Amino acid sequence: MNSLAVWIHAFRLRTLPLALSSTFVGSFLAVPEGKFKWQVLLYAALTTVFLQILSNLANDYGDSKSGVDNKNRVGPMRAVQSGKISLAGMKKLVIAFIVLSFISGVLLIYHGLSEVPIFFSVVFLAIGLSAIWAAVKYTVGKKPYGYAGFGDPFVFLFFGLVGVCGTYYLHTNTFNVWTLLPAGAIGLLSTGVLNLNNMRDIENDTNSGKKTLVVRMGQKNAKAYHTSLIILAVLISMAYTLIFWESFYQLLFLLTLPFLFLNIKTVLGNHAPMELNAELKKLALTTFAFSITFGVGLIL
Repeated sequence: MNSLAVWIHAFRLRTLPLALSSTFVGSFLAVPEGKFKWQVLLYAALTTVFLQILSNLANDYGDSKSGVDNKNRVGPMRAVQSGKISLAGMKKLVIAFIVLSFISGVLLIYHGLSEVPIFFSVVFLAIGLSAIWAAVKYTVGKKPYGYAGFGDPFVFLFFGLVGVCGTYYLHTNTFNVWTLLPAGAIGLLSTGVLNLNNMRDIENDTNSGKKTLVVRMGQKNAKAYHTSLIILAVLISMAYTLIFWESFYQLLFLLTLPFLFLNIKTVLGNHAPMELNAELKKLALTTFAFSITFGVGLIL
């Protein structure tokens, strides 16, 4: 692989559709109100992409530095772990994407909040800086929160509540408490992807001292937890749909149900962690499909 291909591999572009799910749902929710802004969608998507790549690079850096990425790791080999990128080189790129995320975030705030008091811009700037901090501190530093079992609530918060409700607010400059339902659904499905990732890595994480929620609760309970995440996501999406019912198009997201329930069935019957690697990819893409069909159903 040439150097460009190595860096692109380190970006882990396959994780981007899941990250963009919250951006699209938040944007779709603004369309029926006639307050959709193309600039907000553009910069929100760009900021999301930068933050996700930042998280991936920081994860590569942090896990390699701590020794969690080793020969016993079940998932795909990381860039630093393989020796194709040095720790120093990865650190420089992490810093570069911190800067890119910040610049893009500032542009997003400028286009989304130009007509409201500056107080709201300060609040969103703080949220943006928190998102950058969360992307890095998952595995980097003396006490990374991902190693203490707090990855799940952070994913639910930033991939769900903040991602959807924040994007919606940037479009509309209003907060609607009902948007917490679709935001929660995307957050739960995204947490399910992380849960699968941690179920896959449970043995190596346990041996490396990485106490993810799966390590703490055990594989059996993690399966029940996974099932609950997906079922609850579907239920609250149905609740939102029924509360704001207008047409049968709003049921388009139900097209993803067979894939979600097949994922549950596969996870419940799994006895080989390595096989979950394919399932987390499928759930990530299904979540993206869920977000698109849910959003399209709102505007048809």
